[in-house]
Amino acid sequence: MRFKLASCMDAAFRAMVFTMLLNTLPAYDIELKRHSPFHFTAEPADTIALHGEPAELNCSVYSESAVRLEWKKDGTLLNLDGDGHRSLLRHGALHFSHVLHSKDPEPDEGLYQCVITLDGVGIAVSRTARLVVAEPPHITLHTAAVEVSQGNGVLLHCEVHGKPPPVLLWQKDGKLLPTDPRVTILPEGALEITRATVSDAGKYRCVAENVAGTRTSKEAQLTVVSDSSTYERPAFIRRPVDIAVLAGHTALIECSAIGHPRPKLQWTKRGNIMPEREKRIMMVGGGHLKIDNTTTNDSGIYKCAVLGMNETLEAKAELKVLSSPRFLRRPRNMWAREGADLDLPCDVTGNPAPSVTWVKNGDVVIPSDYFQIVDDFRPLPAPHPSSLLIPNPSDWAAGGQELADGPVPSMPRDLVATLVSTRFIRLRWRAPAEQQGDALTYAVSYVNDGGHRERVVNTSKPGELRVTVENLQPDTEYSFRVVAFNEHGPGQISPALRVATQLEVQLPGPARDLHAEPNSPTSLLVNWKPPLSPRSTILGYRLYYMQRTPGADGEKEVDVSSPMYEMTGLKSHMEYGIRVVALNRHGLGVSTEDVVVRTLSDVPSAPPHNVSTEVQNSRTIILHWVPPPLEKQNGRIIGYRIRYRRRGRREEVESIEGQQLWHQITGLERGTQYLFRVTAMTVNGTGPFSDPVTAVTFEDDLDESRVPEQPSSLHVRPLTNSIVVSWTPPAEPDLLVRGYLIGYGVGSPYTETVKVDGRQRYYTIEKLESNSQYVISLRAFNNMGQGVPLYESATTRSASDPADPSEEDLFVLYPDPFTAAPDPLSPMFPPVGVQAAVMSTDAIKVTWADNSLAKGHHPGDARIYTVRWKTYFSTNVKYKMANTTALSFLVDGLKSSTLYEFSVMVTKGRTSSTWSMTAQVTTKEAVPSSPPKDLTVISKEGKARTVIVNWQPPSEANGKITGYIVYYTTNKAAEMHDWIVEPVVGDRLSHQIHDLTLNTLYHFKVQARNAKGMGPISEPISFRTPKGNSGNC
Repeated sequence: MRFKLASCMDAAFRAMVFTMLLNTLPAYDIELKRHSPFHFTAEPADTIALHGEPAELNCSVYSESAVRLEWKKDGTLLNLDGDGHRSLLRHGALHFSHVLHSKDPEPDEGLYQCVITLDGVGIAVSRTARLVVAEPPHITLHTAAVEVSQGNGVLLHCEVHGKPPPVLLWQKDGKLLPTDPRVTILPEGALEITRATVSDAGKYRCVAENVAGTRTSKEAQLTVVSDSSTYERPAFIRRPVDIAVLAGHTALIECSAIGHPRPKLQWTKRGNIMPEREKRIMMVGGGHLKIDNTTTNDSGIYKCAVLGMNETLEAKAELKVLSSPRFLRRPRNMWAREGADLDLPCDVTGNPAPSVTWVKNGDVVIPSDYFQIVDDFRPLPAPHPSSLLIPNPSDWAAGGQELADGPVPSMPRDLVATLVSTRFIRLRWRAPAEQQGDALTYAVSYVNDGGHRERVVNTSKPGELRVTVENLQPDTEYSFRVVAFNEHGPGQISPALRVATQLEVQLPGPARDLHAEPNSPTSLLVNWKPPLSPRSTILGYRLYYMQRTPGADGEKEVDVSSPMYEMTGLKSHMEYGIRVVALNRHGLGVSTEDVVVRTLSDVPSAPPHNVSTEVQNSRTIILHWVPPPLEKQNGRIIGYRIRYRRRGRREEVESIEGQQLWHQITGLERGTQYLFRVTAMTVNGTGPFSDPVTAVTFEDDLDESRVPEQPSSLHVRPLTNSIVVSWTPPAEPDLLVRGYLIGYGVGSPYTETVKVDGRQRYYTIEKLESNSQYVISLRAFNNMGQGVPLYESATTRSASDPADPSEEDLFVLYPDPFTAAPDPLSPMFPPVGVQAAVMSTDAIKVTWADNSLAKGHHPGDARIYTVRWKTYFSTNVKYKMANTTALSFLVDGLKSSTLYEFSVMVTKGRTSSTWSMTAQVTTKEAVPSSPPKDLTVISKEGKARTVIVNWQPPSEANGKITGYIVYYTTNKAAEMHDWIVEPVVGDRLSHQIHDLTLNTLYHFKVQARNAKGMGPISEPISFRTPKGNSGNC
């Protein structure tokens, strides 16, 4: 895939930036410029943040010139001036002082991009990063009681959702399940026990945990009945389902069954029986097929057969092994001159085939006569042989000197061909005698004999004095010239060098028996045999290798003289793809197939991170952690080692085998502070230890077998922009309270939530609106869950009536009487008959009815209606919300000609309804509010008096574009009514203008129109028609 710009490029396009965005791959900038480069040194990454906590999205830039750095959220530039919680740090990062939840009218969740602008040049846009606000686990399917015959398998279900996906653990009779090869936790959380025994009977529950909280399911009784001789037909308890995994990851195709006698399970692929255990493939649990380190060869249909005594059951599933997108050929910086075709190469691969999008200055480029996307790297044949896209290469130097604002280099010297093959030529030259600066770059122009389309190839880095011109035709003579560029522009072009490619000849066949094996954690030993039919003397070999990981750099190459080579400087426990190509005097031959080999493992080079503690009781502490970063693990993590001690005592050590990311340490002393450190282990040994974390055991044990009671009291004290909340703990002192959840919002206590420590007794809710009524809820929680909430309401003071500053901020913690417990809540029914009426180009009026009101009555009992809306086709855009006490609401500030959806919810006191049915409507069209962009003019091939004007649609069309108007003149200062006008009907993005005067400077503008009228006119661009009457450009 490559991006192609047609010939006769105008001056404006010599200074612009293209950014290619490819799915999840990082962006690469391609700059056509006469200034110092600029690029990202750090780009934002996907981030999970806690509600109310600070967060940061990183972005930094390298540039020798001043650049402007901004941020986009969901495709829209952020205005950070006066923003209450978001700010731009000096190094470019976007800082959130407190992250807003998705329930907020303007939540922080969304897609973010860092945008850098170099005035007069263009814009580069970073990769897209997703900011997700963590949400506690939510159990959607609780475990149910089940009975199983001894010796059979059983499945206990538990479905959990959360952000990020929670870690799932299982407990039996209130204790964590011990490690047992018969027990398997399936990917979606279900617990499978194979060959059940009487000792498996008990009460089971699942525990889900992520950074936002912990949830525990209801307990379910598992009953195991004694084995009997009664025949039981085999039956599936888990059928295989289609799955897709990334290459290199583990695939688990589930399948399990019950019956008496216990049936045997057998897996087949394409009729071949799968092994029950080998290096990568094994059966686990009740018969699930586990495939480690998957490759694309593992894709296919797998069949699970249940072999009973008298019958056989079969079920099948498809495994798709996907590969992440990666670059085979990356874009790079390029010089270009007016009048030359320009190819911006980009070659990608992946499974499924990735989609490629080209973006200029942050806007997606729409293909046209000017912009073309080509699906291969072969030179395009000239559609009109008479067209000369570059009139005379010597004009390059003349044109460059006219435009240069300083001294330019003299011509490069001694241009020679050092290697000539059938389809490529390698050129070399010496630097100019007068370089006029450092870090020169070079461009080679070439054209085949009798051809009219001249092409350009650039050196890959400053100062490089050679280039390989590829994709040539065999037995064809070409003319080559080279020119040097400095900071002021192109210098003098060299005399032409004429070289003919060789005849198509027989190239070497593939090398044989390619073999690679690890030699150390950082080296591989590769050997092979020469081709069977070399057809001529083998001069050497070229070895290509590449990391087989998502986002890895492209292939690297090394020239080798003999059929053996030791690759050094590699990464530990990294998988590499290797291939070899033989070389004879005619060029490179046929490549071998890739062989895949992994370097040896090593000890981890980084410790586990996010180490945290959880005090269970007076003698037990649970430690949690996250593995070291994947690139620092240097092998398969086989376990962890924990060192802990109390002050003044020697360290104690405990080891954990496997992938468990938590450990319970028991037998500790009451009321004592302990220090903990964790390290990861591979088969080679342990890595560095984490930074120490501390925890203090409880003095006494409290009951945590049930959720806490309701707090004894809740009191609120409103101020102008804050409310002070105070409370007393639940009346039952023996129940453990780990903390309190404070909810608050205008008309609803669920808009915002704050979590505080269990020892805290007051909290100040800040940054509130003055003279607004807030509903506040308070509930206690522990590891068993959340208790019953207590509610209060308060109205903040008016700004004109602030609190007395001399009044002390004190309050009674134990006043009498206490707030009474709430009555049982009656359900609220959602509003009905929601309608949306368009009022203007940016405003829509939403109306509804409330069936819970008496006929003819209006809301008067403090009920609040919440209206939410978003654009209909947007999946990543969050809802915006507003509250009202009326049965209608005017939503303004909307986009023109955009489809929106609306819904309404009602809240009364402590109860809220569900959301109503949605209503959709499209705002009215408006005239375009921005002009067409990327205006260019090129000569038409073979017709010197005809030009083609190209453009891209307006960024803000505000409706369907019905046509354009092209203006042109030879007098740039003339009034608009004196310019010549040519209309364009429809949404075409190019127009031909005929019968122009030769060697004349023309000025062009374009204006878009829709059904509502004409938009603004673009800035003018200038173009001089060719000289002479040859008919060529």
